[in-house]
Amino acid sequence: MHPLDAEHVLRPIRLGDGAALARAYAANSAHLSPWEPLREPEFFTEQWQETDAGRCVEEAALGRSARFVIESSDGEIRGRINLNNVVRGAFRSADLGYWIDASRLRRGLASLGVSRVVAHARDELRLHRLQAATLLHNIASQRVLGELGFEPIGTAPRYLRIAGEWQDHRLFQLLLDEPVSSPRVRP
Repeated sequence: MHPLDAEHVLRPIRLGDGAALARAYAANSAHLSPWEPLREPEFFTEQWQETDAGRCVEEAALGRSARFVIESSDGEIRGRINLNNVVRGAFRSADLGYWIDASRLRRGLASLGVSRVVAHARDELRLHRLQAATLLHNIASQRVLGELGFEPIGTAPRYLRIAGEWQDHRLFQLLLDEPVSSPRVRP
């Protein structure tokens, strides 16, 4: 567990997180819907989320991913940060994705959490590179990535099906040979 501020910690997803994840996704469905794939109603259930938490734990044990939650002091999940598609060999790379609870925006949680996950990718997973993709108009995520040293590497037309449409994304990468930038904590 890694403290992010006085009220939040970053920790790996674990078995038993299904109920808290279901509550977090239900509470944030309107906030997240412009940025995510369309979700079936069962996605928001405790059962679906607990099954997914089990998949996350299994994939982490196999070295395929590393998925984290931001948990507040009341035990509720206030965000997720994922390293997906971990590739070893000559590539040693992963895809980064994250979201923050609508009630916790503009506090620096994304920057703090992502910086910890980047350090984990470099120091624990021994990865060389991370890639992140944002919708072209997702300026807030682009700001977080830029603050942490991610560099834009291009635009991917019709990259992901988000909110029911194939949408263009701006791609970023971070080479992990350098120390991770430390974000400022915001009040």
